[in-house]
Amino acid sequence: MNNRLEEIRKQRGIKQEELAAALEVSRQTIGSLENGRYNPSILLAFKIARFFGLSIEEIFIYEEDGKV
Repeated sequence: MNNRLEEIRKQRGIKQEELAAALEVSRQTIGSLENGRYNPSILLAFKIARFFGLSIEEIFIYEEDGKV
């Protein structure tokens, strides 16, 4: 699953540490999400979407068999 987390975070001028604190996760978790090494739980995906005022689908891109 791909995501636009880093792009959205940078557009809004938010540091990884600030986002991590707001979501109550580690900065390493944010880095892993942004680099695609980790997919969020549904709860964390909702928290991220709510933080940015976006839908989950606007942040996380699910691709099945290479198709969007």
